[in-house]
Amino acid sequence: MHFGKNMNPTTLAALAAFPSQLEAHYAAIPDPFRHWAPPSWEGVPSEAFTAIEQLCHVRDIEVEGYHVRFRRTLEESHPTLASIDSEPLAIARAYGMADAAKVLAEFRTARARTMEIVAHLTDAQLARTAVFEGYGPLTMRSLVHYLCSHDQQHLAGLQWLAGKIDASTVAA
Repeated sequence: MHFGKNMNPTTLAALAAFPSQLEAHYAAIPDPFRHWAPPSWEGVPSEAFTAIEQLCHVRDIEVEGYHVRFRRTLEESHPTLASIDSEPLAIARAYGMADAAKVLAEFRTARARTMEIVAHLTDAQLARTAVFEGYGPLTMRSLVHYLCSHDQQHLAGLQWLAGKIDASTVAA
């Protein structure tokens, strides 16, 4: 399947808009709940991370996940791309202790780099192939779509947390 010349503009626009959306969704979480975890994570559409942990995860996956995957797909012949086990990373890096403003600034810088990488890829570059652990064979274009999907999962995760926070005030 081919979406026309270069990368799909809807996907590029969503990627470019995501840092502001992430910041707004995080800001909508009340301050006392930014480190809060629900009694159950059943139904969460993202990883089971608190609001601050969601920010750190998105930043780290951008740099250590997608930047590496993009570079390898563009430079190597059909590489196998590693999946990242996020929970040990969250613990090792003490995501819960992070400064949200710093993390958001770091993420904005990382996403600007992502946009530099993906915005002007040629059709030949977008057609380069790799194998992504847990996803199987794909193209560079696929990776860009998967990053956009990952973004949306984390906006959904923050909305899910907001719902759980509100529900926690209702008597059983």
